[in-house]
Amino acid sequence: MCGKRLKHALPLWLPHYHKHHEPVEEISAQLLAMSAATIDRLLKPIKSRYGKGLSGTKPGSLLRKHIPISTNQWDTSQVGFMEADTVAHCGTSLMGDFVWSITMTDIFSGWTEMRATWNKGATGVMQGIQNIEEHLPFEIKGFDCDNGSEFLNWHLIRYFTERTPNKPVQFTRSRPYKKDDNAHVEQKNWTHVRQLFGYHRFDKPKLAELMNDLYANEISLLYNFFYPCIKLIDKVRIQSSIQKKYDKPQTPYQRLMASNCLTLDQKKSLQEQFITLDPFDLQEKIQKKLKLVFRWVNVQNTKQRKAI
Repeated sequence: MCGKRLKHALPLWLPHYHKHHEPVEEISAQLLAMSAATIDRLLKPIKSRYGKGLSGTKPGSLLRKHIPISTNQWDTSQVGFMEADTVAHCGTSLMGDFVWSITMTDIFSGWTEMRATWNKGATGVMQGIQNIEEHLPFEIKGFDCDNGSEFLNWHLIRYFTERTPNKPVQFTRSRPYKKDDNAHVEQKNWTHVRQLFGYHRFDKPKLAELMNDLYANEISLLYNFFYPCIKLIDKVRIQSSIQKKYDKPQTPYQRLMASNCLTLDQKKSLQEQFITLDPFDLQEKIQKKLKLVFRWVNVQNTKQRKAI
């Protein structure tokens, strides 16, 4: 988390600190008064570095003519317009079977959900998307994806467009080879998936089950209720440089509560859920479950080394 986001996260986290450690009022006050630049400077030596992974997108060319290219026709001032992408947990090779993560993020609020699937067949991906939709605190109005075959298939076309009595979901795709078209979800692939699981090869079906236990519970709650995100509101070119202006960092939960996009009952349900949550407790549970995930990864790696 960058300094700007962390500064706005501290007021959400510190009230829960006394449940786990002896509170020191003076230190708490200093943390809240610290600038974003100071936070970045202090954390710079301990921030982890990650490499680059492989792209697992295979074009789904047969159905392109049935799915229109996104042309900014969405009203992203409303909640429910989602970008989707997949992340390959393939290690250094795309050969063979391994786990994939499906990432979906709401453009307006930044609310993000992930699910893991063994390989990325159309049925498995659709089941993951269905499960995500069941857990969202709002209805999906639009679904935008890249040109991968895991998304451009009849299963998803029928799932989104043949809905009764609800309105069909607008199903669009990005331009080929234009990753910036799905910039919101591409960013979440890094912050919500890679920073947790890295670039290891997850080639055991059991790992998808363990990852989904994390994705649907602690990770969803921690990132959507306690991790602020920043939205770009303006970008101006001045000679050779580009100046960007961002809004105030807010969590997806805060953006939803401050909007007029949810009903009073939906807001009440979210608020009741938020009151029961403790970010330190969620973080502790995530670390325990991550250890179990990587125990399975290490077991597999050990077997491979012995076989060699």
